[in-house]
Amino acid sequence: MKVTGTWVIFLSVLIAVSGGTTISAASENEIAGAPNAADHSLPGADSIAPGTIITTQNWQDYRPFMPDGMAAMFEGKYFWKMPPDVQMEVGPTVLVPLPKNYLAATEKYAGQVKIIELPGGGLTLQGYRGGIAFPNPQEPHRGWKVLMNLWYRYSPHLLVVTHGWTCAVNSSGNSNCETYQVVDRQLSFSTDLSSSPDPPAPGAKYFTSWFMELEPEQVKYTASLNINYVDLSTPEEIYSFLPSLRRYQPVASSGRCAETEGMDWTAEDFRSGLDSTMAELQASYIGHRKILALVDFRAPDNPFPDGFFMPLVWPKPSWAKWQLRDVDVIDVRKIPSKAAGYCYGKRVMYIDAHNFSPLWEELFDTHMNLWKFQTTLPQRVDVPGIGPVVTPGVDVELIWDIQRNHASAGGESAGTVYVNEQAPAEFQDMARYTTPAGLNLIMR
Repeated sequence: MKVTGTWVIFLSVLIAVSGGTTISAASENEIAGAPNAADHSLPGADSIAPGTIITTQNWQDYRPFMPDGMAAMFEGKYFWKMPPDVQMEVGPTVLVPLPKNYLAATEKYAGQVKIIELPGGGLTLQGYRGGIAFPNPQEPHRGWKVLMNLWYRYSPHLLVVTHGWTCAVNSSGNSNCETYQVVDRQLSFSTDLSSSPDPPAPGAKYFTSWFMELEPEQVKYTASLNINYVDLSTPEEIYSFLPSLRRYQPVASSGRCAETEGMDWTAEDFRSGLDSTMAELQASYIGHRKILALVDFRAPDNPFPDGFFMPLVWPKPSWAKWQLRDVDVIDVRKIPSKAAGYCYGKRVMYIDAHNFSPLWEELFDTHMNLWKFQTTLPQRVDVPGIGPVVTPGVDVELIWDIQRNHASAGGESAGTVYVNEQAPAEFQDMARYTTPAGLNLIMR
């Protein structure tokens, strides 16, 4: 689970997001969603043969199967570019089945799910009870239906990482790293065997993310709690714990667009790719295509920097073989009434059509200039009583800022991920890890 899923947000360690200055950035017509990028098919070719190795010499033959940002890296268009010796070996596409209970909830409840249009221009859901919200998303609101499938993608009821890592890299190749603990809980709509099938009460929490710094020593015990609610129009709450104050405090909503000190993610990029108020987002459907992605793998025990082509921070072939994945591409923006002061003008998301992971994203600033590339590399985890699943939360996440020539990466250390009843007893404490008051128990 990468730190972007539940990162600390608090005023003393936030830096303001650049709102206006553009540094050699592409416009929105130069990359994702542009007319010349709409048709990604190759005449007579709709796949890549397993065993194919993609390099800087032959990459253009496979460009139709790359997210636009990945192709830009091969093209060498920006500071962050593929190194001359990069290799991406392609393997067969493997679809790890979704949990039976998750699919059963889909069959039982999907027909009851309805979209409700809100007065301010946003959307919300009525009748959702678990599983895939829209098994076959179509117009109207097709893009937002795909977004809802991502929001309600399968996640274990409890996911604990006792030792994760994250590192930032600057244009000189220098890096600084941190380690952390994280506890994610799905409190409503969970379909795990150990979870209650009862519908949530009004005002119930949907998902909580608890995070605490371990290293370096000067930030140890700094912590945060993010709370998402069942009501899609209720803004996410963020609380921080500062060791110097020995108490928690709420974080202002304006802090969501500030980047974490030294890193490239904002609060809107959390939860493995997107963490926002869903009723304040609009999403238009761009299309369906196949892209190369690194899915269902186990990262090396010590992945950084040895596991990457540096300084780009690109996974080496030893991780796994790349797969061709079917994705739905959507354009996500704030609704006009909520757009003022928001971090991004838009994000183009490539969402896995099988497990709804946001495999790749292209983020644009408020002037619609390309700003960042982001990718989520979901890994396999064994869920007790369910079996293997590929799920966001257990992943490696990478992000590249092409305006300021900065990058960040992170994931969990080997042998530190615990799921549901596997988690040590201390992490089963609901009050400690899902309520703001629980933050005050740190250092006591």
